Amino acid sequence: MPFEDVVELALYHPEHGFYSTGGSAGRSGDFLSSPEVGPLFGTVLANALDAWWRELGEPDPYVVVEAGAGPGTLARHVLDAQPACAPALRYVLVERSDRLRDVQHSRLPMEPPRQVLGPVVVDDPDEGPHPMAGTGPLVTALAELPQRPFAGVIVANELLDNLPFGLLELTPTGWAEVRIDEHLREDVVPAEPELAQHAERLAPDAAVGARIPVQRSSAQWMRNALALVEWGRVAVVDYASTTPELARRPWTEWVRTYRAHGPGAHPLEHLGEQDITCEVAVDQLPSPDSIRSQADFLRAHGIDAVVDAARVAWQARAHIGDLEALKHRSRVNEGAALVDPDGLGAFRVLEWRVGK
Repeated sequence: MPFEDVVELALYHPEHGFYSTGGSAGRSGDFLSSPEVGPLFGTVLANALDAWWRELGEPDPYVVVEAGAGPGTLARHVLDAQPACAPALRYVLVERSDRLRDVQHSRLPMEPPRQVLGPVVVDDPDEGPHPMAGTGPLVTALAELPQRPFAGVIVANELLDNLPFGLLELTPTGWAEVRIDEHLREDVVPAEPELAQHAERLAPDAAVGARIPVQRSSAQWMRNALALVEWGRVAVVDYASTTPELARRPWTEWVRTYRAHGPGAHPLEHLGEQDITCEVAVDQLPSPDSIRSQADFLRAHGIDAVVDAARVAWQARAHIGDLEALKHRSRVNEGAALVDPDGLGAFRVLEWRVGK
């Protein structure tokens, strides 16, 4: 079986996959992502959504799709921030896991998808139904990306690293594909000519023994997302590199597993019981318009001002030590974690601008 098929089953099998049986981000989950640190990431993302909305001329409706939305934590924080675009906002959470979509429904006020993404009112029978302005924010959830093109934004936080990927190894006789047998052991077989040529283009200077991921699912997801946005942008947050750089490192450094807030076992162990992730090879995706660190992205959208205001409020109330004071102190700590160059701040933010 191809390695990517094993990853697909381990993560997304409807009965036994990691995300179907209880795996998730969060303090009570298996790993901590930026939205799970606290509400600050969502507050700053709300600033970014406002800036992108204004760039587009303040369309109404303004569709924001959050792909890989998990339990809905980021969506809740964005909406709690009350962005200026809220009256125009149609917020769509996309999540494959039925279980996690159920959690979203318990956390957020949901509308039927057609009410959010389709016509909602008829003013003139000759013109037909059309969206009613000023009725946002409206929120819905889907298992897959919407099918109708729209003006707005697609955001994906730590999604691409969770999509299935193939695994190739350069042997003395050429590129080979890592497959998995019925005993969950590796079986390295010569790669098909087209796949071997693809690997040679991606990592022409790789040494014998080097391994690289083949991220067809991530590349296809990006193409689908870009085709869906009529005008607006796609923004992806993830840990990212390039294929030649990955080829120079041991593969178990860039394929990581997580379980109960700690490193997991080998990727072929405990299938369905641990998360499996792979650093995103940016050169295997459509070329982004910009790449910057998460720290730089958050600073560009006002995190420093938010944290400075929290620091002032904390200093003013520190002697009281009440819940309000502790809330501001927590926000200062969140800010430090989100821009830490040795931690979450080192994640990359890739942006693609589409249309107008």
